[in-house]
Amino acid sequence: MATDSISPLFSTPEMDRVFSVAHQLRQMTRFEWALSAALESAGLAHAGAGAAIEPFLDAAFVDVPSLFLEARQAGNLAIPFVRQLTAAVRERHEEAARSVHFGATSQDVLDTALVLQMREAIALILADIAELDKSLTRQVRAHAGTILAGRTWLQDGPPVTLGLKIAGWLAALRRHRQRLEAVATRALVLQFGGAVGTLAALGSDGAAVSAAVAQKLELQEAELPWHTHRDNLVEVAAALGMLAGTLGKVARDVSLLMQTEVAEVLEPGAEGRGGSSTMPHKRNPVASAVILAAAARIPGLVSTLLAAMTQEHERGVGNWQAEWEVYPEIFRLTAAALDRTLEIARGMEVFPGQMAAHLDQTRGLALSEAVSAALARHMGKEHAHELIHRATQLALAEHRHLREILLAMPEIREHLSEEEIGQLLDPRNYLGSAQRFIDRVLGETDAVR
Repeated sequence: MATDSISPLFSTPEMDRVFSVAHQLRQMTRFEWALSAALESAGLAHAGAGAAIEPFLDAAFVDVPSLFLEARQAGNLAIPFVRQLTAAVRERHEEAARSVHFGATSQDVLDTALVLQMREAIALILADIAELDKSLTRQVRAHAGTILAGRTWLQDGPPVTLGLKIAGWLAALRRHRQRLEAVATRALVLQFGGAVGTLAALGSDGAAVSAAVAQKLELQEAELPWHTHRDNLVEVAAALGMLAGTLGKVARDVSLLMQTEVAEVLEPGAEGRGGSSTMPHKRNPVASAVILAAAARIPGLVSTLLAAMTQEHERGVGNWQAEWEVYPEIFRLTAAALDRTLEIARGMEVFPGQMAAHLDQTRGLALSEAVSAALARHMGKEHAHELIHRATQLALAEHRHLREILLAMPEIREHLSEEEIGQLLDPRNYLGSAQRFIDRVLGETDAVR
């Protein structure tokens, strides 16, 4: 239940609505409505049993304080919920009240309600992914030629382009979209098995009732009830965990590029955004902080679900209950991370001049690999590497530009002219297949759209 004071940081209003108690109760009522209508169709409930529940689909009949109090004694919300629904229906339709929840068990209503909530939540996540895809695509196109230092082990390496870096984010995002769509087809299925997963209370009508409930709720039927087989739901959580990891990678890159001594990128600016309570000059990576916090929290939540998969026999004790607050929290955190990543993607400020200045500050050392590769064609990789290593160490020790050192080395001048050395030390000439990789990603976009 997202009622704490920091909820606005780690959720979105839309996701809070989906996983609110009120909406959970509405989805539980939808299950009971679908069941009563299915029982009626099979001749197991009086005429009008389904229609008798329709006035209660908003779940306004529920006395929530009483529900929570009784749930402490019952062990779940479903038992007092069914009691309250039955009493409400009885006031309007005595015969219909007799068939409320017939053939089902508490876990059927709670699991199916969760599936219905997850269906809405996944739709929200996929819609945000689509918007983020569009924004990142625009940034890739805008910065395909924006050159900055590639960094390995947090040290400067040869140049890359900002467009290539963002294309990496985008390609991963698309893989997560595909994963989430795939796992949703397995997870968004009806839970309906009765006490031990046999629907024995419905006799020979079990199959017909189950199919009718699924149709009413626009869900697929599962192969069989999955009360203690939680793999499909956990797979959704794992997919969200991987998505959050990629969003965290984006936030980590952005926050590192925002460091004072780097200042190559900034999150979108606004009045009062990113300020410090004590340092007026600060512009903190506030969106990245939320994303990174979500990415740090979700793996632990996923691990809880993995640990909770070892459930006993046909109906588990304890581990099923351990899931109840975990799934909503994972969805809330993922929604918040996506929302803040979209914020960055739409309004990120980029400073190409600062990027170029940082490359210049290396005094050519960032292009040492380019010179070594060119020289290797004349003398072999090992010898070339040894020569350029010696040159770079001298440049570092004497605070001189690598070009100056190279021009003074006869072993190098024998094979490379001054013009060739100048071209090799130009970052624009050492981007390799960067544009081809970008074109692949943008080509996928063009093919889809």
